Amino acid sequence: MSYVRLSLGTLALGLLTVAAAGSIATAEAAQKGAIKDGWLVTKLHSLFVNEDALSGSNIDVDVKAGLVTLQGTVPNEAARGRAIAIVKGADGVKGVTDQLRVAPEHRGIDDKAADKAKAAGRKTANAAEKAADKTVAGAKKTGRAIDDGWIKSKIYAQYMADWNDILDDSNIDVDVDNNMVTLNGTVKSAAAKARAVSIAKSTDGVKGVKDLLKVGTTTR
Repeated sequence: MSYVRLSLGTLALGLLTVAAAGSIATAEAAQKGAIKDGWLVTKLHSLFVNEDALSGSNIDVDVKAGLVTLQGTVPNEAARGRAIAIVKGADGVKGVTDQLRVAPEHRGIDDKAADKAKAAGRKTANAAEKAADKTVAGAKKTGRAIDDGWIKSKIYAQYMADWNDILDDSNIDVDVDNNMVTLNGTVKSAAAKARAVSIAKSTDGVKGVKDLLKVGTTTR
């Protein structure tokens, strides 16, 4: 009889162990999925950065369980098609929802100031042309004009380069408005937070960075 009780106890213990292992495996799978989504956001923006066809675009990428939603603006249908094609061809993407809007290229405060300067006189116009030449030279290095959309993708591209070092398991949202950057989301450590802010501040065209990053466990 004691043998039967022992066998039943062993069986119960075994079932509990299997259940616990299953819970751990589920948690690990969820965590891997979360890391992958954050990685995909970063990876997709890094693919956008050197695309001539996306000049004048300002695209937001959201990923949930490998499903990508594209929002923001593109200057024309060709840019929309190119953005979607890039996303669909990327590893890990399970599907794409296109919510992009076709809108005229955003002209920032610097562009408007340059136009006024040209109208003010020849001397001022020449200065504006020199500034424009400098911008064109920078664009030739990257394949895109240095605007808000480019800055966003460029920051993500630099994050991608550090992904396997200090920024892995991060979930960073980058927003750019008139060359001013706002960082939201989570990073795994204070060192990762400092690195993310430093990269943003040193990116061409950035005028300032607002750091709203939190140190903690990423949610995706």
